Amino acid sequence: MSKKVMWAFATLCFLTAYPLALIAEAPSDTAEVDRIVRKLDDLYRSQSSYGEVEMEIITPHWQRTLAMKVWTLGLEKTFIRITSPLKEKGVATLRIGNEMWNYLPKVNKVIKIPPSMMMSSWMGSDFTNDDLVKEYSFFEDYTYRLITPEDAKEDLLYLECSPKEGLPIVWGSIIIAVRRADTIPVWQKYYDEKGNLMRIWNFGEVRLFSNRRVPAVMEIIPQAKEGNKTVVRYLTATFDADIEDNVFTLRNLRSR
Repeated sequence: MSKKVMWAFATLCFLTAYPLALIAEAPSDTAEVDRIVRKLDDLYRSQSSYGEVEMEIITPHWQRTLAMKVWTLGLEKTFIRITSPLKEKGVATLRIGNEMWNYLPKVNKVIKIPPSMMMSSWMGSDFTNDDLVKEYSFFEDYTYRLITPEDAKEDLLYLECSPKEGLPIVWGSIIIAVRRADTIPVWQKYYDEKGNLMRIWNFGEVRLFSNRRVPAVMEIIPQAKEGNKTVVRYLTATFDADIEDNVFTLRNLRSR
């Protein structure tokens, strides 16, 4: 789903405020911190990938689960097709670079998503269209450093990432906690430019897919929508899969 679709999918509860007070910055080796950040960028990515995913959307008033298949090619292309429930079956999304199209089978129509709708919800979830098309890389597009929050846990490392100037990134900063033992992410907290916590992504149930250990479950919790969250579960995932380029075409959007 996103550049990291699924990052494509990229989430649950740590409802804390921005850690303004930091104890002494953790000692670090630049090359080691760079390695951690690159691993975060590549966590769910490879030259290509294919996955079968469930997305559970929870609100105070209703709840539903979507099943979908997701293909990616590098960091530039993503294709998603919903397979159930019947009401949404066949709905598809294509991302190429920073452009995005949705196919609605009920009206047999392909719709290009305009810039004005980038922050709109994707399929009623807590993911936005922008989450699916964003092309940023923590390594390339952010400055980052190791920090030690006041409530730091000994088995975690903490990174503060701030977007470089001039980039169209909506976040003021992102705080990331990774396991010290294997640098797999535990959570990410997104703040606006005023330092307000806007959403939390939690990662869990680390599993082995294609000889790669990644969290199989992610939860995203928006802080401005009480009782809302979206849970993504990877059922299968194949990295460096053999995927033909014609998957990522407007013609394929209409294909059943």
